[in-house]
Amino acid sequence: MAALLQKSKMAEFGPDSGGRVKGISIIKPIVFGNIARYFGKKREEDGHTHQWTVYVKPFRNEDMSVYVKKIQFKLHESYTSPLRVLTKPPYEVTETGWGEFEVVIKVFFNDPNERPVTLYHLLKLFQSETNLMLGKKTVVSEQYDELIFQDPTQMMQQLLTTTRQLTLGPHKHETDFDEVERKTVNSIQSAKKKIRFEITELNERLKQSKDAIQQFKDEIKKLEEQEQDREEMSL
Repeated sequence: MAALLQKSKMAEFGPDSGGRVKGISIIKPIVFGNIARYFGKKREEDGHTHQWTVYVKPFRNEDMSVYVKKIQFKLHESYTSPLRVLTKPPYEVTETGWGEFEVVIKVFFNDPNERPVTLYHLLKLFQSETNLMLGKKTVVSEQYDELIFQDPTQMMQQLLTTTRQLTLGPHKHETDFDEVERKTVNSIQSAKKKIRFEITELNERLKQSKDAIQQFKDEIKKLEEQEQDREEMSL
């Protein structure tokens, strides 16, 4: 369906995709990262300890294939065929392994005039001490990001504004990003409050220093005047 839509748009807009639409900015929020689960022990045949899945998915419930042509995942060179390419959802790769490494993710768009976007994700396999204490078995390492299309082509604008649901059921993420946002906002507000307090305190200390300097200047002036009076009297 997405391929047919792409071909029809290319035919409609031509090789330049209809030219750029100035002053338009379209944002597509995404989530990318990985989950991993420990086998419980090292696998005898290859020494692998975890099964993991690395992925890119929409933040909202929408089919990214409307505007995404393919997503490329570059794994560690030790894997067979380390360059994995997905042309339709779900955009994910599942493998097993024993070590963490950086996955290079490249998103290509249906409009060839739009440059690919490269993402970098450090594959995480091992739990933090806190999660170990909480008894969590699945490692989750994912983040929110945004694909920003500034002055998109006419073709890309239509593709980006043509939304289609990815699933009929609820669309959830491993991470509660609303909670992350609340905590981040609270942290920022607390930091601002602390900074305001420190600025007020520094201003007060500065005022005290200025008052002390002025007091010293007045004392010095007074001593100079007294010294001058003594010199005049001695004459």
